Amino acid sequence: MRLRAYVFDDDENIRILLATILTNRGYEVEAFADPRLCPLALEENCACPHGSACCDIIISDLHMPRTSGLDFLEIQKRKGCKVENMALISGGWNKDLQQRAAELGCKTFDKPFLISALYEWLEECERRVDPNRRLADLSPRDMGLSELKAG
Repeated sequence: MRLRAYVFDDDENIRILLATILTNRGYEVEAFADPRLCPLALEENCACPHGSACCDIIISDLHMPRTSGLDFLEIQKRKGCKVENMALISGGWNKDLQQRAAELGCKTFDKPFLISALYEWLEECERRVDPNRRLADLSPRDMGLSELKAG
């Protein structure tokens, strides 16, 4: 079973680090400098067919120049996003933001984060993923939009 992850972070070094960690664990990874560049974010409703999700895991920075990772995930959930394993990373958490993330079911990490804590969370997520789950065939590369990913 090949896992798929989406990574959103405006910091190129963090984006590359997260993508490398996930790739080394065997994930197919789509990484974006801005969540708004993800073609799935452009859809009015969740583009995934019934019974499938776009990916197994979403990891996003909380504070990005043009959007908030938390706002992005809240919007995706309202659209019907079925991804269950989501994490937000930030060096600027406050009580309100942590509460909103918790209500959305997001794991939160402080920057700088411990790689071991990320590995632990990934292992938990991997145990929860149904090996018979279906991933939607909605790769940004297949949609001809991979050139938009760079920041």
